[in-house]
Amino acid sequence: MTHQLVIRNGFVVDGSGAPARRADVAVDDGLITEVGKVAEQGEREIDATGLTVMPGFVDMHTHYDAQVTWDPYITPSGWHGVTTVVMGNCGVGFAPARAERRDWLIGVMEGVEDIPGAALADGIEWEWETFPEYLDALDRKQWVADVGTQVPHSALRAWVMGDRSADGIEATDADRAEMRRLTAEGLRAGALGFSTSRTPLHRSIDGDLIPGTSADVDEILEIADGMADAGHGVFEVALHHVDVPESMTWLREVASRTGKPAVFNFNIPDTAPELWRDIVTLLEQAAQDGIEVYGQVPGRAVGILMSWDGTMHPFVGRPSFEALRQLRPAERRTRLRDTSVREAILSERSEDQRSIVRFIADTHQRMWPFVGEADYEPAAADSLLARAGGDRSVAEAMAYDHLNSRRGTGMIYFPFLTYAAGSLDPLHELHQHPRTRMGLADGGAHCGTIVDGGMPTFMLSYWARDRQRGPTMALEHVVHRQTRQTAEFYGLTDRGLLAPGMRADINVIDFENLGVDAPEMAWDLPTDAPRYVQKAHGYRYTICAGEITVENDEFTGALPGRLIRGPR
Repeated sequence: MTHQLVIRNGFVVDGSGAPARRADVAVDDGLITEVGKVAEQGEREIDATGLTVMPGFVDMHTHYDAQVTWDPYITPSGWHGVTTVVMGNCGVGFAPARAERRDWLIGVMEGVEDIPGAALADGIEWEWETFPEYLDALDRKQWVADVGTQVPHSALRAWVMGDRSADGIEATDADRAEMRRLTAEGLRAGALGFSTSRTPLHRSIDGDLIPGTSADVDEILEIADGMADAGHGVFEVALHHVDVPESMTWLREVASRTGKPAVFNFNIPDTAPELWRDIVTLLEQAAQDGIEVYGQVPGRAVGILMSWDGTMHPFVGRPSFEALRQLRPAERRTRLRDTSVREAILSERSEDQRSIVRFIADTHQRMWPFVGEADYEPAAADSLLARAGGDRSVAEAMAYDHLNSRRGTGMIYFPFLTYAAGSLDPLHELHQHPRTRMGLADGGAHCGTIVDGGMPTFMLSYWARDRQRGPTMALEHVVHRQTRQTAEFYGLTDRGLLAPGMRADINVIDFENLGVDAPEMAWDLPTDAPRYVQKAHGYRYTICAGEITVENDEFTGALPGRLIRGPR
């Protein structure tokens, strides 16, 4: 007998959390057939001596709902060992979608997830109206990774309620019944869950709260009944962070009605830096009562990257900067290096009255120059304000000059959420807790502000190897967190584990040299719209369904990924 592929002599971290061991892995027909000492030869063999072998990563929080219609490589996730993505999070997506609502849905996604609307309008191939038709359209695509999706509340509400779908308008009994029916229909067609948002941070490009933000609990519970009708599905919600405790009652009811997990985005706001401990207690109480409520936590702070080409920086809204906004990026960067322009901008105040913009622009103690090897756990003593000796005008000038470094491509890091402690110690605790799950990488979203799609690589290189400011995590635990644990959470029990009979989704990694590359701005979206990208180094091979999709950090051109229809 000859195997199609044998990976030999690797240091195998199998995804279960069990201790790593030296072993071979054999692959046939897209499945793992042996793990141990493989006697038979392979049609192709990979010598993994000195390398670490682990399952492909299952990223349960992405926003590729539009991008998968034009990008078979699903970047940045495709660069970072991800072999399964789950999209349709936070209540936003593009199905169901009546033709007259397409531009409106684009505006919702652009506002919530900072994805350029022009790119969405140009790139999406609208081949659907209903949610099942959307899945049928995706079923005709091929990618480097498998794709699963969820029914988004904003699109569902707009389909059912039309012009009455705006937040603050209560659904009728008939509306709720129809949302229940369509939720069940979407799940039966193959959705992995349902998602919604209840945070005031999520607004359309016009500044409106997205549909469903303040929907009454009866509407949410009727949708949960639709999930129960279908018999499967995760309920995912983006909550306003300080509202988590008061939301726990209805979250518990959702999980009780569906008999499946309910999960909320678990970040730590500066306004309530110790609230997370109370939330953990509530999660433990739910667990004791046999109710599946979970918090989804990131691998690092939700950090805004500021640059002249990005969405946010300290000088947004200052008239002399805004006068340059319509210039081509290279020309704008040249003008910003002009001494007279610098003096004018530094002499002005922002006229942008949005509270989030003012907070980001004026909080210099949360700004760090982003240079060399990216430091995602910076010390307070290294902030711009600290370096400026507490003088905000000096800090502003330092910020300006740093943005002008590297010929105008310099970046400033601003940890926006989950950095209230000034370190990642709270995240270390949260990642040990059985009622949290690894997520919030937001691949495909926040194109001009955040690039966290490389979170799987960061989890390995930082938490399991490089961290100096506090405790690390065992490699086996980190791998388990983003393979078997995330796969099982969405019912994908056929993956996330290196064992006979499982899908051959595998990473072969040079762990000692693994890392994230420096982020940079690319103009590679449709219409040449910009987005931050961050690649990786150290991926010797990524294998999806038995096919090598990445070799030595480069795509091979293989596209074995398919749409996932329902739990496995």
